[in-house]
Amino acid sequence: MDFEPALQPATLIKRYKRFLADVITPDGTELTLHCANTGAMTGCATPGDTVWYSTSDNLKRKYPHSWELTETQQKHWICVNTLRANQLVREAINEQRIPELSGYSKLTTEVKYGAENSRIDLMLQAENQPDCYIEVKSVTLLQEGLGFFPDAVTLRGQKHLRELQSMTEQGQRAVLFFAVLHSGIESVSAAHHIDPRYTDLLKYVQNKGVEVMCYGAELSAEGMRLTKRVPLLTLSISEHKTFG
Repeated sequence: MDFEPALQPATLIKRYKRFLADVITPDGTELTLHCANTGAMTGCATPGDTVWYSTSDNLKRKYPHSWELTETQQKHWICVNTLRANQLVREAINEQRIPELSGYSKLTTEVKYGAENSRIDLMLQAENQPDCYIEVKSVTLLQEGLGFFPDAVTLRGQKHLRELQSMTEQGQRAVLFFAVLHSGIESVSAAHHIDPRYTDLLKYVQNKGVEVMCYGAELSAEGMRLTKRVPLLTLSISEHKTFG
């Protein structure tokens, strides 16, 4: 994925109201950027970090500039635009760069499915084999050398795990895909210290056949590309837990 037109740099002043961030450009101009990331963005939005932003030519947009990447003061690159994760995974599948997801002839996005009124990010189909349902999650939280998901309690994420499990019960293939979009993350773990329910549920659905894949990315102001598998650390399920 190439950034066209090229991203522009600025220095972060502050992020606020979840969707907005104020920055100052190298020539001293203050801008307000749109932020597509509704999460906590822990470690991704420190005042003084370099922000890389895109500019839309849509005249109807109130905020034409979008926050795409953060270059931290520790020289880590982070993709903070969560909309990019699905695009990167879709691109990598189409270019046959994810061997585990090759061999399908059709890719569809945002397909309604499940008993809890969900939409799957990506669905792969081919003749004479089960459909493959893929839920994509962006991993950007780095703590003590590890990447964690989620960065906040996520009831929506728990719902997605249940929906994926229901697909395996119907004989379909279900994949939770962690797109690791932080250059400092070399392995991933469920964040038990943040959302223990999600951690336990993830281990439970893995035991029921849901596959988990983690891929890291090369990130720069010129573009992004998923590159290689990243290890998922072994999870331990809490005792005496049941899931309905």
